[in-house]
Amino acid sequence: MKPHLAPALAALGQPGSRDLIATPAAVLDLDAFDRNVARMVERALAAGLALRPHAKSHKCATLAHRQIAAGAVGICCAKLAEAEAMAAAGVGQILVTSPIAAASAARAARLAADLPDFRIVVDHVDGVAELAAAATAPIQVIIDIDVGLGRTGVHDAAQAADVARAIARHQNLVFIGLQGYGGQWQHMKGANARADAVAAGMARMTDAIAAVRAVGLVPRIITGGGTGTFAADAVQGILNEIQPGSFAFMDRDYREALEGDPDGAFEQALTVETSVITTNHPRWVTIDGGLKAFSTDGPPPQALDARFSECGFHFFGDEHGLLMRPTDGAPVPRGTRIAFAPGHIDPTLDRYSVLHLVQGDVLLDVVPIEARGASQ
Repeated sequence: MKPHLAPALAALGQPGSRDLIATPAAVLDLDAFDRNVARMVERALAAGLALRPHAKSHKCATLAHRQIAAGAVGICCAKLAEAEAMAAAGVGQILVTSPIAAASAARAARLAADLPDFRIVVDHVDGVAELAAAATAPIQVIIDIDVGLGRTGVHDAAQAADVARAIARHQNLVFIGLQGYGGQWQHMKGANARADAVAAGMARMTDAIAAVRAVGLVPRIITGGGTGTFAADAVQGILNEIQPGSFAFMDRDYREALEGDPDGAFEQALTVETSVITTNHPRWVTIDGGLKAFSTDGPPPQALDARFSECGFHFFGDEHGLLMRPTDGAPVPRGTRIAFAPGHIDPTLDRYSVLHLVQGDVLLDVVPIEARGASQ
C-alpha cells in the first residue's frame, strides 16, 4: 500500500473520511455515477438500443463490472492493452474499437480464445489476414466504417465489400457487424447541428451495410455513437448498439457543448480534488493540481464550489495550479479543499492509478484504474 493512501484507508466508511484523501486525487461520487448509468440504460432501452459503454473513459474494472450489472451488454476498449487489463480483472464482454497493427494480432487471438465474448474491428484486408493467421479459436470481427472522421475505417462502400469478402474466406473469423463512430460530432454545439452531422454519417453507414449484404454477409450488430449524439443516433434508427463513455462521469467540455440538451443531462460524478497549498499572493492562491493532475487538450478545469465558480484557473506548472481569489474578498485558508470538473475526462483519469469512491463525505473504497496508460 502506498503511504499516501494509508490515512484515508484507515478511516474507510467513516464520516468525514473523504477529507483524508491525499490530493490531488480522482474522486467519484458513486451515487451520481449510478444515477448516470441508470439514466443511460433507461434511454437505451426506450430507444431499442443495446448499451456498450466505452471503458476508455474510466479504464477501471470495478466500474465496468458495475455498468454491466446495471444493464450494459459489455464494454468497449480503445486498445488491446485496455482490453487485456479489463480481461485480467474478470470482464468478459469486450469490443476493441480500434484496428490493430500486425504485430498485435496474436494478442487479439489470445483474448478471443480466453474470453466468452471478445470482438474486434478491422478496416483492411491485410488486417483480416493477420487476425486469421493468428487465430487459435474463432474471432468475432466487425468492419469499421469511416463515417466522416477520416481516422480509421474503410473509406467507402467498395472497401467495405472488399473487407467483407476477405472475412468470408476465413472460417476462423466470424463476421458479426459494422461500426461507425463520429468523434467529430460529439462536442458540436446544438442538437440540430449534431443531428445533421449524424444523418450525413449514417448515410455512409447505410451504403456500407448494403455493400456488405451484397457480398452475402448479414450484419447482426451496427455499433457506434457516443454521449453527445445519443438522441440523433436513436432517431436515425441505423445503430442497434451504442458506445457512450463520458456520460457516466461528465466533464467541462461536454457540459459547455451540450448545455441544456437531453444528451447532456448527466451529473458531474467525477471530480479532481485539490488542496490550497499557498495563499501568499494577494490576487490568487496556489493549489496542488497542475499539468500532471488534469488533461490539457480541452478547456481548463472548473472549480465546482460556488465560492470559486467564477474564479479563473491557470496551469502553474507540472505540480501546481493558479486559482484567482473570490471577488468578494473572502479569505481562502491554506488547506482548503477544492473539487474541479476536468476539462476532458478520459486523459484526466489516465493520470491516476486509483479512483476514490465516495458517498457524501464518506470514502467507501479506493479501487485501481487497471488500464491506466494502456495505450498499446
